[in-house]
Formats: sequence, C-alpha cells, structure tokens
Amino acid sequence: MSQTEVFSSAATAAPHKAAAEAGRDILIQGGNAIEAMLAMAATIAVVYPHMNSPGGDGFWLIREPKGRMRAIEACGPAGALATIERYRKLEVDAIPARGPNAALTVPGAVGGWALAHEFAQSLGARMPLGELFANAIKYAREGFATSPAEARTRPRDSHDLAKTPGFAQTYFIDGDYPKAGAVRKFPALAATLEHLGKAGLQDFYRGDIAREIAHDLDRIGSPVTREDLRHYQAQWRPALSLAMKGHTLYNCPPPTQGLASLIILGIFARLGVTRCDSFEHIHGLIEATKQAFSVRDSFITDYARLKGDPDDFLEPQALDRMAEEISMRRAAPFPLPQAKGDTVWMGAIDKDGLAVSFIQSVYWEYGSGCVLPRTGLLMQNRGLAFSLNPQALNPLTPGRRPFHTLNPAMAVFDDGRVMPYGAMGGDGQPQTQAQVFTRYMFGQGLAGAIDAPRFALGRTWGAASSLLALENRFDPSVVRALENAGHEVSIHPEGYADVFGHAGALIRHAKNGRIEAAHDPRSDGGAAGV
Repeated sequence: MSQTEVFSSAATAAPHKAAAEAGRDILIQGGNAIEAMLAMAATIAVVYPHMNSPGGDGFWLIREPKGRMRAIEACGPAGALATIERYRKLEVDAIPARGPNAALTVPGAVGGWALAHEFAQSLGARMPLGELFANAIKYAREGFATSPAEARTRPRDSHDLAKTPGFAQTYFIDGDYPKAGAVRKFPALAATLEHLGKAGLQDFYRGDIAREIAHDLDRIGSPVTREDLRHYQAQWRPALSLAMKGHTLYNCPPPTQGLASLIILGIFARLGVTRCDSFEHIHGLIEATKQAFSVRDSFITDYARLKGDPDDFLEPQALDRMAEEISMRRAAPFPLPQAKGDTVWMGAIDKDGLAVSFIQSVYWEYGSGCVLPRTGLLMQNRGLAFSLNPQALNPLTPGRRPFHTLNPAMAVFDDGRVMPYGAMGGDGQPQTQAQVFTRYMFGQGLAGAIDAPRFALGRTWGAASSLLALENRFDPSVVRALENAGHEVSIHPEGYADVFGHAGALIRHAKNGRIEAAHDPRSDGGAAGV
C-alpha cells in the first residue's frame, strides 16, 4: 500500500529509494530541484538498469517559481548509417529489437542533463557535478543490491538478449539474471560518471567519453558514428498546455505522446462523470484513450517534421468533437499495435517552489542489450519506433528523431498547488497518468490515487488481440459492466503488477509550502525530503 508522505519544504519521488534519497541529499545541502534531479538521474541509471541508462533518452518539464514552464527534449536522432537500405540488406522486415542494429539512435539523456545543468546554474546553482554524481558513482563502484523489480523482470526474448555484446558480462551473476538482493558493481559506468563530473557533460558527445563510445559502437557494428555524437544537442521546446476548470495541465510536445495524455484528460472532463472508480469513470477514460491514440498514431512525429500544430488538437472545439464520438454505453473498436516500454519517472520540488517532472528510458527492458565495455553504457533500442516503410509517419531516416512514449506531466492549480506527476509503461503512460490524476481530482489522497487498481488498454502479455487488462482488485460489478459494454476484458492474476506502470507524484501547497509526495507500491521507490 502506497503512503503519502508530507515534507515541510522540499521533496523527491522516484521508483527506487536510492534515487529519491540521492535527490534529498542534494536538497539538504542547499541544491535546487534541478540539481536534485541530476543526482537522481545518475543514481537511477545505476540501480535500475533494466529501466534506464545514460545510453537512453530523457525529457524534462521544469516550472520556475514565478510560473514559467520549460520543456527539454533530450531525444537522440537516428545515426548517419541508419538507413532503410542498410536494414533491407540485412533481409529483415522490421528493425531488430536487440543487438547492435537495434542501437541505432544517439543517446540523448546526458544532453538533457547538460542543458538542465546550465539552466540550474543560471538560477544560481553552484554544486559541482562531481558532488551531484557522488551517490551514483559510489553505488556503481562499491556495489548495490539488485532490486526486486529488476529480479522480477524476465524479457520474453531473454535468450537473444543474453547474447548481445556486453550484456551477460555486465548484468548476470553466475551465468543468469541476478536474484533480488544480489550485489553487482559497474566499474566502467562509475569511471564514466566520475570523468563527466570532472570534465563536464559535453565530454559525453565531444570529448574523451565520446571517443570511447564511438569506438565501441563501431566495433559492435552500430549505425551511430562519432560525428553523430559530435553534432547532438538537447533542445528547449515550448511545453504543451491545456487550461481546465480550476487547473492547467502541462506536458511535453512531439515526438513524445504528451499530446495524447492531455487529450485523454480534456475529453474525459467533457463526459460528465461524477463518481470515482465507477463504470462511467473507467469506461470514459478507456474511450478517451482510444480517441487520443487515434490522434497520436496519425500525427506525432519528429518535432521538426510535424504536419500541423499540436495545440490545434487541444482547442475546445476539437476536444468537444472527440468527446461527442464516445458512447457512454458501448465500447468502440480498438486496433492498437503492440508496444513495450520500460522507463523511470521522477519528480522534485525545492524550497523555492522550483518543480521538475522528469522521465528517462532505454525503451524495452534493458534497451538494445548492448553494453559498451569502455564506458559501461547500456544503449537504448528507441529506434524500434521507426518504420522501414518510406511512406510511414515515422520512417527510418538518418538524423530523424523517433516517436517517444515518454511524457512527464505537471498540473498547476488555480489555488497555487503545483503537481509534477508521471509514470512508466510505454503505451500505458497516458492511461496511468489519467487514472492517477482523475482519482486525485475525485478526492482520493495522493497515495490512494496511485495505489488504486489500474487498467491498461492494448495488447499485453503477448496476447493475440487487443485487450482491456485489469488488475484483480477492481470491483466485480464494474468488471461486469465493462464486459457488458463490449470491452474484451482480461483480469491479471496480480493485484499490483509491473505491467500497469510505476507512477509517482508530488504536490506543493502554496499556502504553507508543504509538499505531499508518493510513489508506486508496484515499484521499489518512495519519497524523500526535508
């Protein structure tokens, strides 16, 4: 059972306690929320390797104390050698899920760290990077206990994953996945973080670390080159926003699915639902998700290649039209393609009210599986979002950014409350966000909203058809009503299952500066603060 913790002035939330505590330590030392998140980002990359790595991507939402909202896109593009022709010569119909040819995009996460750190310094932050990374370096060098969540993780293609370069040597103990509590060390990653702490984060792309990354990528046959690294820069983007009665919602723009997350909540607000966890509540969110994903799958692509303005879908008239398409009695068809995803969401708020909603990922569990020996980097497989069809919405093209399921969220209430929130879970992220946020709006406490049973719409657990999966704690009468409305329901045997996402949230109250914080009982995390 999740519990809401209340802190007097500053707090963090993360899916692993070590990350939450690393951020708290920085806040205690006088660091701001961005510096705390940098410490958390480095630490979570060490202790939760199945979910994220400096070899992945990340996105930031940052709200300044006076209200300005900023978004960082730290999404790496496809490498110069990542062409459709390359993969056709390999005689494959789709981009491989694992191995060197899955590691086809530039890691963007560290670029996001760099841009966030520069901004933190502009706000007066002065803590050295080496201090921010101290906990992460210690865990990587001296060892840490394997988390229960990682120990539970058994990818269905685990045999192929084990054969990818560097994977078994890095993550296995005695030739197999480690059990919970087993201690591992990542000395190469420790050395990389230590070097970045001294040389600066740009070294990852244009210095000694870049040289080592490029050497190993070339050696294993990845299509990402030294020049790809050299030219990469994370970008500031305008945050998406949706004004609602009593609050405004924010999320990241394309190539993330943040637009879908906002559409779901914008539609749901128009459905007239009044009871939490009723049939109407769950059915309404499911049907809103179908409408939002229809927009997502036909529109969201590289920010620089959009065919329209994302804000157009958030106009009242557009949301009204989508809401009118929903029957509150019958389920609409839902042909959603299968998608996996493993990610970490984390949040931080400091004593001045600077708030951060952050997400970092390698996409599938352990990403491409490729671990670069000189740096200890696990490379992501986000390039799976590309298509080998040149006419597709997101065709594989060198320099093109892939579609991202990642989307950190934030809500700002008219009474001054600020709420960073988010979740992991691929296609499930917008759904989990909507369930947590609407439950909170219906009056559930933060912990209760995160703890409550969840649904996930889409193909799950290798099913042959699109299902509405439910944790087994739902009210049986609601389940029957969903089935009677035409939903194809599958009850998961677990009451708290990883496949339904790991969510977290913080809320700062303007009147007294106190912060509520909670993280998911489905994860190994928690909240920490001062």
